Amino acid sequence: MLYKPEENGGHVHHFLIHFDKATNSYLNKLIRSSLVDNKNQVEVLQKDPNSPLYSVKSFEELRLKKPLLDGVYSMGFNRPSKIQETALPMMLAEPPQNLIAQSQSGTGKTAAFVLAMLSHVDPNNKWPQCLCVSPTYELALQTGKVIEQMGKFYPEVKLVYAIRGNKLPRGVKLQEQIVIGTPGTMLDWCAKFKFIEPKKIRVFVLDEADVMIATQGHQDQSIRIQRYMLLFSATFEESVWNFAQRIVPDPNIIKLKREEETLDTIKQYYVLCNSKEEKFEALCNIYGAITIAQAMIFCHTRKTAGWLAGELSREGHQVALLSGEMQVEQRAAVIDRFREGKEKVLVTTNVCARGIDVEQVSVVINFDLPVDKDGNPDNETYLHRIGRTGRFGKRGLAINMVDSKMSMNILNRIQDHFSDGYDILDTDRRVPRTLAAATTAV
Repeated sequence: MLYKPEENGGHVHHFLIHFDKATNSYLNKLIRSSLVDNKNQVEVLQKDPNSPLYSVKSFEELRLKKPLLDGVYSMGFNRPSKIQETALPMMLAEPPQNLIAQSQSGTGKTAAFVLAMLSHVDPNNKWPQCLCVSPTYELALQTGKVIEQMGKFYPEVKLVYAIRGNKLPRGVKLQEQIVIGTPGTMLDWCAKFKFIEPKKIRVFVLDEADVMIATQGHQDQSIRIQRYMLLFSATFEESVWNFAQRIVPDPNIIKLKREEETLDTIKQYYVLCNSKEEKFEALCNIYGAITIAQAMIFCHTRKTAGWLAGELSREGHQVALLSGEMQVEQRAAVIDRFREGKEKVLVTTNVCARGIDVEQVSVVINFDLPVDKDGNPDNETYLHRIGRTGRFGKRGLAINMVDSKMSMNILNRIQDHFSDGYDILDTDRRVPRTLAAATTAV
């Protein structure tokens, strides 16, 4: 069912969406307007434990070329992020040191390896010196934008994309110093067409290695570059770790853990109802309280999400809806609107919201409780749904809609799993004082 604002008098922004690991990664790059304020410590494992470990608190300490320093500041970076403080001295060292780094989206790692590539390039040499492999076409273009922005005062350094559709005549020798592209095309340019001479490469970056392995499935086809290697991954599952160790010899290792999701700072309520319609009525009664902050409403199916967004719209509420399949740029647009506060409420399914970080979310409503394919409580999804409201030390609020003995049983089992208590919420009053107080304190 498709709801359009002009058809229902409300303000639903409806998009059809499918999420996978690669598009989630690209989506988070698109919606990031600033770095994550990560308070976690960086863990460093050096290949030579006796080597002194340096970190920097300012970009001036790195002694960058002036055009690069100007480029960094023009992008709005005032000081290095947590991972940049430790990683950049390693990346810019002479001789360079191989590096494996783990960090989530928004920590500044793309800017870090772009700065490393631009710093190690000799603009007088008109051949490829730095390669960057991204898992998808979209991610390659996104990284290319960062290179163009940071290098805008360094016009002597040129960039070319090794991506689908960019066909070059056979026998050509590239004159651009930086090549960014996807695995298949980059491999062809190096091995099949000989556009690139691997022996002349100074820096080789493998970005989003976990996504590459999940989406490409041909991690053994890595290009053999006996030069400075940088490998980045948001996660370090065993497959990623084995891949990284096999292709990056004698690496330094940097880990910046993802912000922990916690229930400690989250006030949890449940609402007793008898039907989907009663859940909607209860939601309308508390709507004024939840929109003091940003709220996400989770439904189990695409059909329920569409129905709920349409009903809320008919009541005159401004909501955004994520459901089904759509282009990644459209996804970014609706999430951007939500992040900017143009809509206070986002109605979504669990699949759609997986992997999306919108840091202002302080209220989560489980219109449907999360269950696995067998109908059992999905505790991990519950934690991920409501845990986002308690990130970065914030106070959060979770409201669970219960409409049957079965859903009450599921909530009780979730409560037992986390050893947490839930307060019943009486929604007969228009804006319950307890809920308004909890929301305001978020």
